[in-house]
Amino acid sequence: MHSKQSKWLWAAALFVYAFLYLPLIIVVVYSFNDSKLNAEWVGFTFKWYEILFNDAQMLTAARNTLLIGLVTSICATVLGTLAGLAMHKYKLRLLPLLVLTPIAIPEILMGVSLLIFFVMLNMTLGLVSVTLAHIAFCIGFVAIVVRSRLQGMDESLVEAARDLGATPVQAFRLVTMPLIMPGIIAGALMAFTLSIDDFVITFFTAGAGASTLPLQIYSMIRIAVTPEVNAISTLLMILTLCLILLASKLAPSALRAE
Repeated sequence: MHSKQSKWLWAAALFVYAFLYLPLIIVVVYSFNDSKLNAEWVGFTFKWYEILFNDAQMLTAARNTLLIGLVTSICATVLGTLAGLAMHKYKLRLLPLLVLTPIAIPEILMGVSLLIFFVMLNMTLGLVSVTLAHIAFCIGFVAIVVRSRLQGMDESLVEAARDLGATPVQAFRLVTMPLIMPGIIAGALMAFTLSIDDFVITFFTAGAGASTLPLQIYSMIRIAVTPEVNAISTLLMILTLCLILLASKLAPSALRAE
């Protein structure tokens, strides 16, 4: 009886994993297919990657994506770390609600509200508006990671530093900061990953000439899913997985929280 249940569990697990990963594997495989059609396999080739790296529009979109992701991760990490420290220290009920609400609300609502906000400010939509929008929704994710790291920290170490004569600033710089640094780095990597993957909010807040890789891919698949789309999707997937693995390695408990 027990053996029969195990077989069913294995079968269910295999079905779920196949459902999750088979489409991704197909995209990767067909990015090396020597045919413009995704219907049949005719041979192995790297030519779609060569075409990709010679595509000026794609290179511009990649440059915009990396630039936005870099600025977003820096700003969101600073603000998110401060928010995480505040939530851990002051225990105010309203503070977590204010910081974490942008994570919970639907992306389309976030995108529309930011678009209306930028229009009210008479701000020209472009790279700056996209970057500000990405910072807004990434702060909460960084704050969660940093607060989780703080909750696992031994507070007696800070108290010992204070007893030995360290000022609050010195105790934070020499004790607290090194202990939560893995969480801060993991939060920065999460912010970068979320920024380069985001489509919905970017769609609403990007103006002319501010195309990113997700927007460029969307414009290409409106005609057809070409091998070039498969190639850029594969590269984006590899970059995202590497960043997530690195973040989970640095702060595994933090990434499991909430």
